[in-house]
Amino acid sequence: MELKRVVVTGLGAITPLGKNVSETWDSLLKGVSGAGPITLFDASKFKTHFACEVKGFDPNEHFDRKEARKMDRYAQFAVVAAREAVEDSGLDNKKTDRDRVGVIFSSGIGGIGTFEQEVGYYYQNEENGPRLNPFFIPKMISDIAAGHISMEFGFRGPNFGTVSACASSTTGAISAFDTIRLGKADAVVTGGAEAAITISGVGGFNAMNALSVQNDSPETASRPFSASRDGFVMGEGGVALIFEELEHARARGAKIYAEIVGGGASGDAYHLTASHPEGLGAKLVMKSALKDADMQPSEIDYINVHGTSTPVGDPSEVKAIKEVFGKDAYNLNISSTKSMTGHMLGATGAFEAMACILAVQNDIVPPTINHAAGDDDPELDAKLNFTFNVAQKRTVNAALSNTFGFGGHNACVIVKKFVK
Repeated sequence: MELKRVVVTGLGAITPLGKNVSETWDSLLKGVSGAGPITLFDASKFKTHFACEVKGFDPNEHFDRKEARKMDRYAQFAVVAAREAVEDSGLDNKKTDRDRVGVIFSSGIGGIGTFEQEVGYYYQNEENGPRLNPFFIPKMISDIAAGHISMEFGFRGPNFGTVSACASSTTGAISAFDTIRLGKADAVVTGGAEAAITISGVGGFNAMNALSVQNDSPETASRPFSASRDGFVMGEGGVALIFEELEHARARGAKIYAEIVGGGASGDAYHLTASHPEGLGAKLVMKSALKDADMQPSEIDYINVHGTSTPVGDPSEVKAIKEVFGKDAYNLNISSTKSMTGHMLGATGAFEAMACILAVQNDIVPPTINHAAGDDDPELDAKLNFTFNVAQKRTVNAALSNTFGFGGHNACVIVKKFVK
């Protein structure tokens, strides 16, 4: 069976850096930090007081009140991003066969804010009986964003969410890629959304000592590959990507951003939360993606790394890159856009795939910000190009995006410049 080619025909985003793709990409290239004091709740009792929030988001600007009350913040982000991506792609027209358009949309945690609100309401009003909201479960579950998007546009193809912690939306993108290249759909809305800047989200990660506590300098706290890094910064938002079968896209005259050429997944089989210190799973997933794409390491120009700014995670990923790429590692640009967005958890894979798509389209690599002179980590190879602080123009024919999640879940996609 000959596999079909899969291209990207639409993008949508609402992120800590902007309310759409254009604003977000502009901020990425300028090296803008999305971090600031937490406003969504009183974080003063926690060790971490800051995060990368989506700024100025009012659901009533996007949904009527009745509709908004049925959706957790994460699902609202998902639908807003999907609207932009579908409009960008031109798929929402009378000629589209909606039975052949799927939605595979992911979240690592889902409606954690709804869970807090409803359970808290129950305990505050326990004497009056269990009066939970009838929308409690539909708002909370992590697959519901895919359901909302499919209903919004009437897309009746394959419809589900994938959950693999912080690798969730990369795993979803691989599923979308496979669905199309196997001929099971003409197009898929894929992506991820997360809204876990909540009491239990921040409190839970604080309890694990996973978050940065540099409260005096939130904007510089996410500093991947720097010796002074002390943990990740929480982020939130939603990103949607339209994957489409090439001939279907050509037939309707769609613009094409890039081509998806490979994907891989692996497991560390090592630890609940820590990556393998030698990057075992990371090596396997990159090798798997390269094999799937039928590409050599020398053909990759840019890696958007998982790079969360944790003491253990960053060096293990770099070790894996050096082993997989060998001497070609020194010809790569490497950057962590989490230095600007924070860690968007289940949405991060979609965000970083979008960054790779735009890097390939525009021949420019976004930077890793917040690296100060003299703050080099001796565990890392200083000769590698971490694209510190300033975006770098270069030919980007192919880019690879890594995402790793709690439980040892690793996923990777490869994006290539589209050649007719």
